[in-house]
Amino acid sequence: MLITIQQVLTSEEIAQFRQHLAQANWQDGVKTAGTLARSAKQNLQLDDASELARSLGNHLLRTLAANSLFVSAALPNKIYPPKFNCYTQGGHYGTHVDSAIMHVPGTAVSLRSDLSATLFLSDAEEYEGGELEIETAFGVQVIKLAAGDMVLYPSSSLHRVTPVTKGARIASFFWIESLVGDEAERSMLFDLDQAIQALTPTVAPDDANLLKLTGVYHNLLRRWATT
Repeated sequence: MLITIQQVLTSEEIAQFRQHLAQANWQDGVKTAGTLARSAKQNLQLDDASELARSLGNHLLRTLAANSLFVSAALPNKIYPPKFNCYTQGGHYGTHVDSAIMHVPGTAVSLRSDLSATLFLSDAEEYEGGELEIETAFGVQVIKLAAGDMVLYPSSSLHRVTPVTKGARIASFFWIESLVGDEAERSMLFDLDQAIQALTPTVAPDDANLLKLTGVYHNLLRRWATT
C-alpha cells in the first residue's frame, strides 16, 4: 500500500523548517549508512542528536498525531524520530531496502519498520532529478511531491532516490512500526475506515449499518493488532 498525504505541513511551517535548515550543519550521510548502503548512498544529513533535528522532528510528530489520514493508514505503534536529509550536486541513494529492525540511538527503544515515510520540504520545481522510485507489484512508482506532502510505503520495498542534477532536494524521513504488522490486513482496515468516514456524514449517528461496519472495523483491529 502506497499512500500520499497532502499538506502535512502548512506553507508557513515549511518556510520555518527551511529557514532553520538553511543554517544547519549538514554532515555526510554515509556516516549513518549500513555496510551495504555505504557504496549506494551519497547525500547530506542533519545530526540526529542536534537540538534542531530534535525540535523539528518533535514538531512533525505532534502534527502527524493529529492527522487522521496518517493515523488511519499507519495505525502507528512506534515512530522512529524523524531524520532530515539533503540531496544536491549529484547526490543520490541507490536501490536498497530499509533495515527490518531500527534501534533508536541513545535509548533502549527498538522498532520493526513496517512503513517508511518521506516528507518533502522542497518543491518539485526547486530541483531536477531526486525522484523517489519505489518498486511495487504493479511496477516502479515514481514519487516527487510538493513541499509539505508525504508518502507512506512498505519498508520491505526496494526503493531509491535518483541523482539530483540541479538545485537541492530537502526532506524528512522516518519509519513506523504499525499496530498491525501485516500489510494486507492493514490495507483492508484502511479501506474500511475510509469508507466509514465517508459514510458517516450522510447517515444518522445511530444508523444500524454504520454501527455494524464500525463494529467490524474495531473487531478486526482487535484481532490483528499487537501492542
